[in-house]
Amino acid sequence: MDYSVIGRKIKELRKAVGLTQGELADGICTQALVSRIEKGDIYPSATSLYQISQKLGVDVNYFFEIGMTPRLDYVKEVERQLKKLRVKLKYDEILEIVKTEEKNPLFLNDESNLQLLYWHKGIYVNEVDNNKEEALILLEKALLLTYNKKKAMSEREMNIMISMGILEFSRGNYERALDIYQGVSNALTYSSDQLSDKSIKTRLLYNIARVLTRLGEYKESTRYCEEGIRWLIEEENLYGFAQLNYHIGYNLELEGELQEALPYLEKAAMLFDIQYNTKLSSFIEVKIDELHEKIRKENKV
Repeated sequence: MDYSVIGRKIKELRKAVGLTQGELADGICTQALVSRIEKGDIYPSATSLYQISQKLGVDVNYFFEIGMTPRLDYVKEVERQLKKLRVKLKYDEILEIVKTEEKNPLFLNDESNLQLLYWHKGIYVNEVDNNKEEALILLEKALLLTYNKKKAMSEREMNIMISMGILEFSRGNYERALDIYQGVSNALTYSSDQLSDKSIKTRLLYNIARVLTRLGEYKESTRYCEEGIRWLIEEENLYGFAQLNYHIGYNLELEGELQEALPYLEKAAMLFDIQYNTKLSSFIEVKIDELHEKIRKENKV
């Protein structure tokens, strides 16, 4: 990917339409970032490049052509950004990207790319608007763009189905959520070794564990968490490690095994802290203090 060619062309077009760096940056990024892009020091994010192209009056594909960059790179960059925001629960930023790309022909004219937008819009509607019905419609719409029972389930389709299971879980439809997860589990039976996105299996095991806890099946829930931890160790991946440890601790707490729960909660708090997720690490630290107090009182009796 030739950053300098794209940066020079942005500068050339900006001057041709009579915009300063600050004017081009307005509503997109900082003036300093535009300066670095034009110098070829960095490459703009997919969304920023699209917004810049709109301001300069050219199709975003123009930059791929002059930089000899495959158009697929743009879509993959958008997908990478959305995944990062999804993991960090930054739903407002997800919606910003979706709204921007909804105008982009690269997404409007390709079912697979459009699916990415419907899926993430569904996540936003569920998590932020709390409109479960609309969210489910969007997720089903996303899935049906590519899903075919006669072919193997794609990783994207697996992820969308897990999102549907999470939605059903939030509505209290636990059996329906388990049915959805079972469908993903069946698909993984034949493809887990070939997964490029290893987090799919972690998400699946963790979300099955959450349902089982709600159904009062604590030991079975813990078994799924332990399977998830073994998978992460095997794949040398930390995604979901904190959540799985927390959930084992939570199950043990619900079973009244307070002393046994503490090491798992302490490990989860430490891992969330390393990830700069202070909200969750602080929440767990409060819970740890509460458990210590309960244990102290029990020992007094």
